[in-house]
Amino acid sequence: MPLAPEPTCFADSATAHVWIVVPAYNEADRLPATLRSLCSRYANVVVVDDGSADGTADAVLSTTAWLLRHPFNCGQGAALRTGVEFALQRGAKIIVTFDADGQHDAAEIPRLLAPILEGKADVALGSRFRGGTVNMPWSRRLVLLGGVLFTRLFSGMRVTDTHNGLRAFSRQSAQAMAFAQDGMAHASEILDAIHAHHLRFCEVPVTVRYTQESLAKGQSSWNAIKIVGQLLLGRLIR
Repeated sequence: MPLAPEPTCFADSATAHVWIVVPAYNEADRLPATLRSLCSRYANVVVVDDGSADGTADAVLSTTAWLLRHPFNCGQGAALRTGVEFALQRGAKIIVTFDADGQHDAAEIPRLLAPILEGKADVALGSRFRGGTVNMPWSRRLVLLGGVLFTRLFSGMRVTDTHNGLRAFSRQSAQAMAFAQDGMAHASEILDAIHAHHLRFCEVPVTVRYTQESLAKGQSSWNAIKIVGQLLLGRLIR
């Protein structure tokens, strides 16, 4: 059962139906700062604790965010699915996905909301390659650019950043996001769904900040190869 936050008053009616979904796995150290930034701006923040073995859940309970918990680790894709479904059930009109580890800046969320609120797009995708990065290793850059090439070859979508966790979806586009991958391959699967459903999308410049902790938990080159294998297998068994 979800644990409800204490009620908080927010004056901005434009964001009253915006929900921020934060998948989290063993993020007790970094999550508090992320939630302080998010909860000070948005009334509807939901964290999906994906079977963490540390104090991730306790970090959420000290804030105004909702807490959903997986009994064991299912993967980031599964955590996002749980959070998105919950937000839709609560009447969300726009859903923003946001990483727990402090790589994203909550102050940049309005950039993603704007094209959806203005009716110009169904999905807004954050792009670090149109925006900026801080302390990004060259090896990570190569892995991410490889993902861009893979996406252009197999889906035809001309995007510059395929695995950015900062995204915004209209309610209708979120309902169309029937991605099945539980792990990190969900990011490419989301792009496939955008293409398949002919959803209007745009890329929005954002900044991604890397730390030693976030790099240790991020995608290695070997994990990138596994993601490609998962995607190809998924296409074969459809």
